[in-house]
Amino acid sequence: MTPLDASPAAIPFVRRDARRGIFWLRRAYAMFRAAPLPWLLLLVTYYVLVALAELGPWPSLGKLAASILKPVFAVGFLAAAWSQERGGRPALGDLFRGFRSNLWALLPLGLVFFAGMTLAVSATSLVDGGALLTWFSGGEEPGEQVQRSGMLQLAFLFGLICALPTLLALWFAPALVVFHDAGALSALWTSLRAALANWRPVSVFGLAVLFYGGVLPALGATVARLLGGSAGTIIGVGVVFPYLLVFLATFQIADYVAYRDVFHADETPATNDQAG
Repeated sequence: MTPLDASPAAIPFVRRDARRGIFWLRRAYAMFRAAPLPWLLLLVTYYVLVALAELGPWPSLGKLAASILKPVFAVGFLAAAWSQERGGRPALGDLFRGFRSNLWALLPLGLVFFAGMTLAVSATSLVDGGALLTWFSGGEEPGEQVQRSGMLQLAFLFGLICALPTLLALWFAPALVVFHDAGALSALWTSLRAALANWRPVSVFGLAVLFYGGVLPALGATVARLLGGSAGTIIGVGVVFPYLLVFLATFQIADYVAYRDVFHADETPATNDQAG
């Protein structure tokens, strides 16, 4: 068992240039393309488990459990990527690897994630008077006047800024716990330091994720909605949904790629798969 604050030595990392942010996504996609079905199986299984927890008889407890266990399942995707990089294939059993690897150091990361994201979402009330928070909590959808005012967009942006410290502190933390045997506090602090030191590639990566994971799907959904009927259904179900699955799988793999690039810069990947 790894103590909460175990940190036998400072964990070294390197600073990368801005272009590496794109490389992380390209390399991750290359890994997905080499084994698409196993990755999609892991991804779909994970989201089915999350849905079962959040839509079960106690949705509030389910959401709490899903948040706390998020870093634990993140280790599963990391383990699958680690295995693939060494000539193996992602396996469904990898998804549950975190339950057998420093679990007691991973669970506090989930608590930090839940607390940090709760505070960030709650902070949006300072901008829009609680409209976005009510909507996200399953309440009434904001009226058309509120939506046109731009307050929801400002509130969302403010919440995202408030969530950044939590997201950056947790980005590399699961990998540091499992691969470096770091304690939770050490992993969180090291992850935050490494992410801030690499703000250029992190910013490029974030913008790329926003474009590929937000703008493009939104455009596809808009086209499907405008077309309507069977044509809209075909685009929505046959194009946008599969695209989102591919993107989400790539996004999960990118966590591992970025971790290796920042914390193991002197190591050559064990496979010959190269980003195209």
